[in-house]
Amino acid sequence: MFTVTPKKPGENNKEYSYRIIKDGIMSLQLEPGQAISEIELAEQLQISRTPIREVMAKLKEENLVEVQPQVGTYIAKIKTQLIEEATFMRYTLEKEVLKRSCSSLSSATLVELKSIVLLQEALLDQEGMELEFHRLDTDFHFRIFQENGMEHVWGAITRLSTHYNRLRLLSEIENSFANAIEQHKQIIDVIERQAVDEVEDIIYQHVIEPQKAWEKLTNSGSPYLHYFVK
Repeated sequence: MFTVTPKKPGENNKEYSYRIIKDGIMSLQLEPGQAISEIELAEQLQISRTPIREVMAKLKEENLVEVQPQVGTYIAKIKTQLIEEATFMRYTLEKEVLKRSCSSLSSATLVELKSIVLLQEALLDQEGMELEFHRLDTDFHFRIFQENGMEHVWGAITRLSTHYNRLRLLSEIENSFANAIEQHKQIIDVIERQAVDEVEDIIYQHVIEPQKAWEKLTNSGSPYLHYFVK
């Protein structure tokens, strides 16, 4: 089972089912490797199977759903290769965009980034808010890319990062997202001081360093081992 929220204003059945099902996958309520049924999804969302079928095709393109002919449809297990590719892409591109931001980001956007961090801090003592934290995290990074005229680049990163983000969410459920908040503050500080020479270090801390804590989730003995492609 996964959380089903009401439709948003103007949302059609395809948009609605895509949002709800993808949120279920990205929140790990729909677990990696879990079998899913178009009929059951349509019943749960109280819509016809046609938009569900279209959404399954879209999620398959995003590497979030796998269809095995004559067997069934499954939530894609987390793949190490896709995590490595997303890490390389994020690390490489975020460095360059942050360097640009040191001379181009407006004061209004800096205020917006600080507001997002305050909202993230408000979630620290609340249980089950990891997905909301990640929505704010996406907003934080998107605004930096958008201000630099690179919103489509961020879109490409997001599309490749579905496996990366699921593992990161799992790690933060087990640990905390306090470090990510502190790093967001440091990113803002680097931009304000125009400290281009510090960009590479902070992006390394933000994108690469957290992965050391991920290893125990994929090692033998982990209760989440079945989430991953062997």
